[in-house]
Amino acid sequence: MTALSDEVAQVSSTAETTYMPGLSLRTNFSWTLLGNIVYSGCQWGMLVILAKLGSPVMVGQFALGLAVTAPIIMFANLQLRAVQATDAKHEYLFGDYLGLRLIAILLALVVIIAISFFSGYRTETMLVILAVGVAKVFESISDVFFGLLQQHERMDRIAKSMMLKGFLSLLALGIGVYLTRSTLWGVIGLAVAWALILVYYDLKSGVLILRLSQITDPSANIKIDDSTLSPRWDKAKLRKLALLALPLGFVMLLISLNVNIPRYFIEYYLGERQLGIFAAISYLMVVGTTIVNALGQSASPRLAKYYAAGNYKLFVNLLAKLVIIGVLLGLAGFLVVFVAGREVLDLLYRPEYAKHVDIFLWLMVAAGINYIASFLGYGITAARYFKVQMPLFAFVVVALVAACFWLIPVYGLLGATIALVVAAIVQALGSMAILVAMFRLHRGFEGSVKHEQE
Repeated sequence: MTALSDEVAQVSSTAETTYMPGLSLRTNFSWTLLGNIVYSGCQWGMLVILAKLGSPVMVGQFALGLAVTAPIIMFANLQLRAVQATDAKHEYLFGDYLGLRLIAILLALVVIIAISFFSGYRTETMLVILAVGVAKVFESISDVFFGLLQQHERMDRIAKSMMLKGFLSLLALGIGVYLTRSTLWGVIGLAVAWALILVYYDLKSGVLILRLSQITDPSANIKIDDSTLSPRWDKAKLRKLALLALPLGFVMLLISLNVNIPRYFIEYYLGERQLGIFAAISYLMVVGTTIVNALGQSASPRLAKYYAAGNYKLFVNLLAKLVIIGVLLGLAGFLVVFVAGREVLDLLYRPEYAKHVDIFLWLMVAAGINYIASFLGYGITAARYFKVQMPLFAFVVVALVAACFWLIPVYGLLGATIALVVAAIVQALGSMAILVAMFRLHRGFEGSVKHEQE
């Protein structure tokens, strides 16, 4: 920590010449896309390692660990990164976000430990869930620093962190699985890798950008000292921030359940082996999701600025371009799977996975609709309409649970994919309805003000 302080002090003394201004949208997108591609490729590589060196059961254990921990962690995160990145008026300090994140993530870890011990899973599966939970805690803390960098439109440093994390994660899990033929030791290696990236890169990167941005901003009235870089425990501020972000926490919980509910049903009705096959195939949806998230994360600060300034035409134009890209990505993915889906699965995994090409095709349909819905969601979040997203995603989850309950016992894995299509349609239509209502409300308000002025 002393070395870090010395480096920060050195950077501070030459801030005018070393200051890193926000990058252009195109540059930020390029970096974010590169980072997400490398990271997602490495994440997918971990499934390939488990499939090649292990078995569908091992893939199923890993997928179950993610499915159990993800909703809890996503809720605890309260989507503070999005709140921070779209905080165009700088209502909260970095220490506020960090303090709230630490409190929430420790509570989440306690819940994960409780679920692991009382879930009834066999011992090895229980330990895998615990190890995944610990890894997710480190990832969650890194995410706070990502929010700071995203707020200052420095997606390049986030991308570099993701690439380092991806390669190190793949190496650590691969070595653990190769030496022990155990999912557990592979996940322990993963947790260690994420902890190292947090301590030796993300923390340092966040501190530097925070110092530099405050020093070179003539409007900043905050004195930079060690307390600025530490968690703030102002109860009033934390309570206010928590109440602001809580709706997004519920939204992220519901979104995570959207992804994982079919996995719960599959594990219950069909077992860990079938869950492993489903998880391996469904992860290939990440190819398009990577591009969507890269664009959405890069565009969010710009969308937020347009909306906060009342430039609704620019807001709509940028959002429309994003939606068109989502449509094109969905069509491209469907065509690739339609033409060569079986060959892709046979090449990437094993012949037993290639038998399920029909599932792959339906998953691409669900993915294409989700790309559109995701871009619309980025627009709603950038406008800081948080509470309205709760009933939307609650309705999506209800529709998904009903579809899974009805379809999976009868149609198996195919039923799970069709249920995902149903949920994606509900989410896309609901998001569009929110945006339309949002702009009608603004037009009505502006018309009322104009009438009073006349």
